[in-house]
Amino acid sequence: MAEPSTPEDRRWSRTASLALIAALALAVFMGMIVLPLAQAPNAGLDAWTAICRAMGVRPGTPAQPQPTYKAVAQPVSQVRWEPKTLDVLAAADPRPGAQLAGAVCVNCHGEKGFSTSGAYPHLAGQSAEAIYKQLSDFRSGARADPQMAPVARGLTEPQLAQTAAYFAHFADPTGLGSRWPVPDPAIIRLTHRGDPARGIAPCESCHARGAGGPIEAPVLWGQHSEYIYKQLKAFASGQRRNDVYRRMRDIAGHLSDDEMRRLADYYQGLG
Repeated sequence: MAEPSTPEDRRWSRTASLALIAALALAVFMGMIVLPLAQAPNAGLDAWTAICRAMGVRPGTPAQPQPTYKAVAQPVSQVRWEPKTLDVLAAADPRPGAQLAGAVCVNCHGEKGFSTSGAYPHLAGQSAEAIYKQLSDFRSGARADPQMAPVARGLTEPQLAQTAAYFAHFADPTGLGSRWPVPDPAIIRLTHRGDPARGIAPCESCHARGAGGPIEAPVLWGQHSEYIYKQLKAFASGQRRNDVYRRMRDIAGHLSDDEMRRLADYYQGLG
C-alpha cells in the first residue's frame, strides 16, 4: 500500500501545479497578447485584429502583411463522359441538326463542315464527341467566343448533340486540306515522338484518327493552319482554358512561337 501523503507533499504538489498554471498563463499571454501587439505595426493592423488573428478568430497572421488576393474564378468545362452523355450523343438525330446547322452554322463552317476561311475550323471529319465538347463549353462559358457563345447558349443539350451528329456524319476527311505533309523532320519528330524533356507528348497520341486518346480530342490533319496556330497561342497564354486537366495549356506553354507556326503548317499540309 502507498504511504499516505504528508502535509509537506501536498504543499509541494500545490506549488508545482500553481507554477505549471502560471507558466501556461504566461505563455498564452505572450503568444496571444504581447507578440501580436508587437507584430501588428509591421502588418499595418490594429491591436484587436492582431489579437484575433493570433487566436485564430480571423484569418491571416499578425506577423506580416497579407498578399492581396486578385485571383478570379474561371469557368471550366462541365462536360462529363458519363453514360447519360454518351447515350444522348448515340441517340442524336442528325436531321434536326441539319436544320440547325443550315440556319446558323453554315455561314462560317460551310454546308458540309468545310470552312473556306482560316478563321473558322473545319468540322467535317471530326467526331461527334469533339464537336459536342466544344459546343457545350461555348454554352457554359468555359470557352469564350463572341460569335459562338450566343449561338450555343440558344441550344438545348439534345440540340447540341444533334448539331454535332450532323457535322460528324461527314466522316470522310479527304477534303480537309491536302494529304501531302509539310517536309519538316523536326516537327514530324515532335508530332510522332514528342519531347519528354519538355513534358510534350506526341501530338498524334491524341489528335490522330483512331489514336485512342481522349474522346473529345479533335483530329488536326488538314485543319486550317491559321486556326491551329491561333488556338495554340490561346492555350499557351491561358486565354483558352477549356482543356481537361490542362493538357493543352501545359504542352503549348512549352512550345516556341516558331514551333507553333510550323506545327500548324504541318497539319494543314501542302496544297
